[in-house]
Amino acid sequence: MRYRTFTEHDYEALQALDLNAQRGADPAFDTLPERERDGRLHTSLAALKFYERSEHSFVAELGGDLHGFVFAQSVWQGDRPIVLVRTLSLNPGAGPEVASGLLHAVVKSAYDTAVYEVHFPLPPALVGAAAQEEAVVTGQYAVCHLGTRAKTAPGERLAPQD
Repeated sequence: MRYRTFTEHDYEALQALDLNAQRGADPAFDTLPERERDGRLHTSLAALKFYERSEHSFVAELGGDLHGFVFAQSVWQGDRPIVLVRTLSLNPGAGPEVASGLLHAVVKSAYDTAVYEVHFPLPPALVGAAAQEEAVVTGQYAVCHLGTRAKTAPGERLAPQD
């Protein structure tokens, strides 16, 4: 599996993957009113252009096919920047390694840009990935503290799963 940033050439595949993931999560998705369907999709043209420039958004690709994507952005929280994961979307049937690889790509990009916290909601698809990154969890929210902040971060740290 290859994890990489995406370009305009990936937009159509990203939109198809997003639609496929929404249909997998809710079999009645196509029966919803159009406005509701549009509200659940994460890949509007404006969103794709924004996240393409974010430096922290990635796709998981194997053999030319996209198996998942993560949209994240750098934001200011108080007096420091953090990277906030906005969306993780996986093809139905994608293995846990896809979510782990995408989260790791975000963590690495954050560290490489001198941002030492990655914040994200913790859906079931990210629990194993969060444990591998030794995230600190509060309820259904997780934070990966990077660098020296990892040693002094408050909260319950997830241990890597065997």
